[in-house]
Amino acid sequence: MSATALWLAVLLTAAGCYALKVAGLSVPRAVLERPRVRRVADLLPVALLSALVAVQVLADGDRLVLDGRAAGLAVAVALLLLRAPFLVVVAGAALTAALLRAL
Repeated sequence: MSATALWLAVLLTAAGCYALKVAGLSVPRAVLERPRVRRVADLLPVALLSALVAVQVLADGDRLVLDGRAAGLAVAVALLLLRAPFLVVVAGAALTAALLRAL
């Protein structure tokens, strides 16, 4: 990919993101205050982030794998349930995954 094509792709992506943001801001307030729309708007980020975590933890190319990353995620979930501070959760998950990968 040439540098010009890359910059064109970056600019088009930025314009698309801006247009999406403007489209979101131009939705009438009456639509946004509907209970179903509010519920979807509340749950959609959680679903998207969960899907991203699942893909990053359980996928290796086109295969499903269970390795140190899954154990790190399990440790993170356990620490979150114990209401540990965020840095402890991240450090615990990273340490667990690193130790299991080193074995």
